[in-house]
Amino acid sequence: MSYEAIAILMFSSMMLLLMTGQRVFAAIGFVAVVSAFFLYGTGGSELGFTASMKLMKWYPLLTLPMFVFMGYVMSESRIADDLYRMFHVWMGPINGGLAIGTIALMVLISAMNGLSVAGMAIGATIALPELLKRNYDKLMITGVIQAGSSLGILVPPSVVLVLYAMIARQPVGQLWLAGVFPGLLMAFLFIVYVAVRCRLQPHLGPALKDDELNIPMAEKMRLLRAGLLPVFIFVTMMVPFVNGWTSLVESSALGAVSAFVVACLRGRMSREVFENSMRKTLGISCMFMWIILAALAFGAVFDGLGAGRALENLFVGQLGLNPRVIIILMQLSFLLMGTFLDDTAMLVIVAPLYVPLVKALGFDLVWYGVLYTITCQIAYMTPPFGYNLFLMKAMAPPSISIIDIYRSVIPFVFVMVLALIMVMVFPEIALWLPDYVYNK
Repeated sequence: MSYEAIAILMFSSMMLLLMTGQRVFAAIGFVAVVSAFFLYGTGGSELGFTASMKLMKWYPLLTLPMFVFMGYVMSESRIADDLYRMFHVWMGPINGGLAIGTIALMVLISAMNGLSVAGMAIGATIALPELLKRNYDKLMITGVIQAGSSLGILVPPSVVLVLYAMIARQPVGQLWLAGVFPGLLMAFLFIVYVAVRCRLQPHLGPALKDDELNIPMAEKMRLLRAGLLPVFIFVTMMVPFVNGWTSLVESSALGAVSAFVVACLRGRMSREVFENSMRKTLGISCMFMWIILAALAFGAVFDGLGAGRALENLFVGQLGLNPRVIIILMQLSFLLMGTFLDDTAMLVIVAPLYVPLVKALGFDLVWYGVLYTITCQIAYMTPPFGYNLFLMKAMAPPSISIIDIYRSVIPFVFVMVLALIMVMVFPEIALWLPDYVYNK
């Protein structure tokens, strides 16, 4: 059997196992270890063990539990409630102001957690009831919450970029810095869309009534101080790292400790909050470690078979495609897979093929990591699978149907595609900050 046929057999076997509902890491790891055993004999059975040793020696992986813990402490201790209340008071006087404040809330939640699930949970439980109560259009606000929560996988500390860094063998710090400006760009485009739409159609996002805005300035300032605590935590974590005073792992520890201290000072750190945060952090961290372990094992076999070189020969040698066209086709394949797979499954399945090809074509792998993450954000919101669509349906009140949720994301998907095109055409949007920091 040719190497190409073996690669196709491995790929199809993995997809078949995934369609049976098996866990991602189990399906991928099983195919990797069994394939290695038949290809290389008894020595191939050590592939999983070798991958686990490589994983345990990867020092930047220590950032994963630190940032996840920081996010869950902020969520479980309800400090995010203060943040939304601040936006409610300060942004309420303008049309669409609460929706704009919700997007800003999502950016800050993303900077504390690195997962879209946390932003979705906070948006659906805190912002959604308040916006519905104030007669905001349900399509507008469900779209805002879904789009805003998707920023969690792009704005640092993104857990998805940690996974990409391990598979693509790229520095996590550079990837996180590369996600800053694209994430802020996307949030800015969301805000512009909401502001313009609510200016043209005020009934979609009415301003707060005068009686709701009649709040003493002392109370407004108190809410401002309470709401800016998450910003303080982010600054405490990122400024030392950007200036080179601390390593990435040390910065993640600073963030976790800062969140814990703030929760204690606010009187929100109970035994229950601490235990829930630790349990959820352990669950998320273990899940990603198993996925990375399986991806390393699978990628090792795929690299050995030369599947990446075969793909490069097909696109460049036989079809004669322009490198930019190949990159576009890759993104389209992510969008297609996103209709029935989540982001980690997509990355683990195609990274062994795409990463070597992107490198061979001469593109920056840090830049491509940002493109992949933006495409995952779009895939999160495209039916029928649409990870965020299902989360919103599970958390939304009965008055919001699945059809409403599908319709609500359409304009935001177009905004995301615009952001993706801008980052593809102008790679400096993603690469300027990591180049500046690391050259400094």
